[in-house]
Amino acid sequence: MQQPQLIPTPPRLRRQQGVALFVVIVFVMLSMLLALWASRTSMFNELVVGNDADYQRAFEAAQSLLQDAELDIRSESPDGNPCIDANCRDNMVAAYKIPLDKQEVTPLLADLDQQATKCRDGLCAKRAGRQDFWNATNTTVLATGEAKLADMTQPNVGARYGQYSGAKAGDAANPANPILADTSANNRGGWYWIEVMPYDESSKNSGLIVGGANTNNLLRLNLKPNVAYRITALAYGRKPGTMAVLQQTYVRQVRAN
Repeated sequence: MQQPQLIPTPPRLRRQQGVALFVVIVFVMLSMLLALWASRTSMFNELVVGNDADYQRAFEAAQSLLQDAELDIRSESPDGNPCIDANCRDNMVAAYKIPLDKQEVTPLLADLDQQATKCRDGLCAKRAGRQDFWNATNTTVLATGEAKLADMTQPNVGARYGQYSGAKAGDAANPANPILADTSANNRGGWYWIEVMPYDESSKNSGLIVGGANTNNLLRLNLKPNVAYRITALAYGRKPGTMAVLQQTYVRQVRAN
């Protein structure tokens, strides 16, 4: 008699709990967060580098404006020769002139003092009150004698690069310096202002550095007229909000014969 064949029972299937799927989802989310963090960090670094590069360009433009103001004071062209260009200050009938004699200083300062900004054609009398006019906006409360930036960058108040020296910054089509060549608006490009400040006559021959009995240590100034100039140069960057401001004191000494 044939015995019945036993059919094996299939193994019991274990039910999945979904733990592996949960782990995968967590790792995917962490990877996405890391990728997002890396992207934002890269964008931030690019923004910082771009802002710094824009400020450096504005800083270099302000340095060029300082040099141009020195040429204006000395009435020289960029090659060091006397300025004979039609745009040179000495050749412009209507422009205020750099004083060459003591008798010219007082009338010039009297005329400049009558201006609302104390400035005209890039020349200024010494400002009263706060000196940092570039920080004064339209909402700044001004004291008597103070001026705001928007007033100082009006035509015939400040001076553009090359306006009184004949130096060329190029044009919009072929700019040698894009910042200095941009004169499309009052808050674009760069400006400079030259304050004419009389120097104390009593210290003309005494020197600025006290050397005691040793007169060889004195820094002597041979000024004619006795005037020191404070130059303020301001350049806007290509990005909104970028601005570089430089100042220097300059004295024009008469060369010994």
